[in-house]
Amino acid sequence: MKFSSFVRIHWAAFRALLVLTVITGLAYPLLIWLIAQLPGLHDNAEGSIVTASGKPVGSRLIGQLFTDKDGNPLPQYFQSRPSAAGTGYDPLSSGASNLGPENIVDTPADPSQLAAGKSASDAGFKPSLLTQVCTRSAAVGQLEGVDGSRPFCTGGGVGAVLSVIGPRDARGNVVHPTRAVSVNEPCQSAQAPFLTVFEGVRVECAKYGEDYTIGQIVPIRGAAPANPAVPADAVTASGSGLDPDISPAYADIQVARVAKVRHVSPDQIRAVVAQYRSGRALGLFGEPRVNVLQLNLQLDHAFPVGS
Repeated sequence: MKFSSFVRIHWAAFRALLVLTVITGLAYPLLIWLIAQLPGLHDNAEGSIVTASGKPVGSRLIGQLFTDKDGNPLPQYFQSRPSAAGTGYDPLSSGASNLGPENIVDTPADPSQLAAGKSASDAGFKPSLLTQVCTRSAAVGQLEGVDGSRPFCTGGGVGAVLSVIGPRDARGNVVHPTRAVSVNEPCQSAQAPFLTVFEGVRVECAKYGEDYTIGQIVPIRGAAPANPAVPADAVTASGSGLDPDISPAYADIQVARVAKVRHVSPDQIRAVVAQYRSGRALGLFGEPRVNVLQLNLQLDHAFPVGS
């Protein structure tokens, strides 16, 4: 290639780079910024920041935790839904757990490491999605004074799942069980599993290190009501992990606790909840919801703790 052709080609490429830099790096961002200053758009563009006493305390669009330093719920506040974003509502780690509905078997902790003082997670324990739901439901039920039981959950708040071992039919289903093991409940010999007998076979507790994957994994529904008192958004994280809202049903079961701590009647708390309840977008899309941050700030203003 001649030197003049080389210069001509690269000069054209350089000019194209300059033009595209001006368009995409300067003009387009400036245009979007100008559009964001229009009335009705400006607040959202600035992050929908909520202030209290002149100081920013959060965003209407991003949830946050209302817990103490140890992660325990603060009883004077409505609690948000769970979050799988980092340690909770981290915008830089937005996302879900990526666990699906078939994720029902826990990874057990190493008992020797637990005995050495390690936490369950450090000892290798990884709860399944089912156990996470069961544990949260039991905890919410205890906090709110409602029935925290749920289908396919044990009374102890883990997934009610058996590994059923025995001959199988052509479809792979066990036809004559010889063993049934409660895989999510490692327990001591003196501790009974959540189910005593399954199809005539005594149910055993799982033992660490034994392989139960040869069995058919069978979730046990149990006697819990079909419509649990603890709603779904109280036990599952949103897809983003940043959901700032809860369902009216989840708000409703928290009213009595908040009213008691703030020394007001439940009806007074419900009146404030109603102020921050939103319906479906355009009457069609989404579900009714309650913004937790705005609700809690208004409660602090209207019924401060200790007043």
